[in-house]
Amino acid sequence: MSLLLPPLSLYIHLPWCVAKCPYCDFNSHALVGELPEDRYIDALLADLELDLPRVWGRTVHSVFLGGGTPSLFSGESMARLLSGVRARIPLAPNAEITMEANPGTVEHDRFEAYREAGINRISLGIQTFSDSHLKTLGRIHDGNQAARAVEAVKAAGFSNFNLDLMWALPAQTLEHAMADLEQALAFEPPHLSHYQLTIEPNTVFAARPPPLPDDEEAWDIQEACAERLEKAGFSSYEISAWSQPGRASQHNLNYWRFGDYLGIGAGAHGKITLPAEQQVIRLRRKSHPRPYLNASENGSFIAEQWPVPGNELAFEYFLNRFRLAESVPLTEFSARTGLEQEAITQPLNQAQKLGLIELTETHIHRTERGARYLNDLQKLFLNPET
Repeated sequence: MSLLLPPLSLYIHLPWCVAKCPYCDFNSHALVGELPEDRYIDALLADLELDLPRVWGRTVHSVFLGGGTPSLFSGESMARLLSGVRARIPLAPNAEITMEANPGTVEHDRFEAYREAGINRISLGIQTFSDSHLKTLGRIHDGNQAARAVEAVKAAGFSNFNLDLMWALPAQTLEHAMADLEQALAFEPPHLSHYQLTIEPNTVFAARPPPLPDDEEAWDIQEACAERLEKAGFSSYEISAWSQPGRASQHNLNYWRFGDYLGIGAGAHGKITLPAEQQVIRLRRKSHPRPYLNASENGSFIAEQWPVPGNELAFEYFLNRFRLAESVPLTEFSARTGLEQEAITQPLNQAQKLGLIELTETHIHRTERGARYLNDLQKLFLNPET
């Protein structure tokens, strides 16, 4: 079976934050001194140019500006960045262009400037509207600032926006979590990222764990919030993503469908399909902003590049694909991995026996049990035996 080209996205990482949150394990760095906006954008565009030979003739269908805190950058900088991207690679006419924003780092008129720059979707990192929980999470905004930021996004004309909301926070009760959700729903967002706080290694919370709700309390929060979201017309199209009909994030869908994406910026990851070589490759940029900026001198932005081994392709595909609620076409598996369907006969049969999937001649559907025991389902595809 030959590899076929999937849709292509572009991820742009802007790594600076005002302060590092104690739960965060992303590649983000507290800003010290002046933000090097012009120099960093020059580096991003040089980085993109070096990746172009791998994707000649392809069109970018979505762009995501993540961080860090991209809203530390001005609207003028975003306009220069996106103009530079368009000059180097075609963007689809209806390309979804998302920017993450922190309520504590944007003034009202900046959202208008971001929209004029070409950004058409905002992802706002609310996390919670509770002042006490925001303080525990180390966020730099309060509940009122969060609410004003959502209002500013809507006033600037963004009809497509996402609110990030976390649950199972330190000392959070079911009532607290539901109050957060109700306040978020009052703004009528088309999309919600609703995810559980987890303690990640190498974070402040890992070194000094806060008192989190126990498993039973967390389950009660998850069930009650899911019921409320469904009542409000949202569907859970991905493990931690909820949307109104037709408002799923196109960029995230491409990730989970094992699509391709260029990743530029400090610490950014990329995945590119190379049909001529019958390879799927992954790339990682230098992580720290300083060596990344210095790489502009000789184009040495990439820290690592490697082909995904053939015996790991099935696992990588399903690690992503089973996060989505939608059925998986078997033809897509073959097209995006280059593997025959027979390569996954054994794990598919085992997953079906365990009640984790339903299988037809053309599709795989993850069951409710499969969603609940997602890690167990995904592990079945580690080095599958034909």
